Amino acid sequence: MATVRFFAAAAEAAGTGSEVVHADDLGSLLDRLVELHGEELGRVLGRSSVLHEGQYVSDRGTPLAHDAVLDVLPPFAGG
Repeated sequence: MATVRFFAAAAEAAGTGSEVVHADDLGSLLDRLVELHGEELGRVLGRSSVLHEGQYVSDRGTPLAHDAVLDVLPPFAGG
């Protein structure tokens, strides 16, 4: 079960600051988050950076360990 931490607009769209989700890879995790929270989160995810264990990832095939920690960082004003 991966822990996903949401920040700024991602937290607002998800309605939470974090949650635990079962997923084997980044793509299935992102798809599951949209299933759980809807298309508004999907739009935010489309313009966000995802950090896996502190490293930027974009390959949907990236495998996730059962104890993975991912951060969803939408663009912030001024940067």
